[in-house]
Amino acid sequence: MKLTWKDHEEIAWALIDKFPDQDPLKLSFPKLHKMVCDLEGFGDSPDSSNEKVLENIQMAWYEEKK
Repeated sequence: MKLTWKDHEEIAWALIDKFPDQDPLKLSFPKLHKMVCDLEGFGDSPDSSNEKVLENIQMAWYEEKK
């Protein structure tokens, strides 16, 4: 099963695995968007995201890293 924009927590874990030293709060939304789209297990349309979706992913990533 491929990840979609709705899978905030699963995407956060995938980003932690791929970018363990990255501070999610220091990323711009365009950079975060590219990182998510480039994940191996991601299969949603790049055009289906918005600022709120990216913020949810960013906050889930931040919370998991704390």
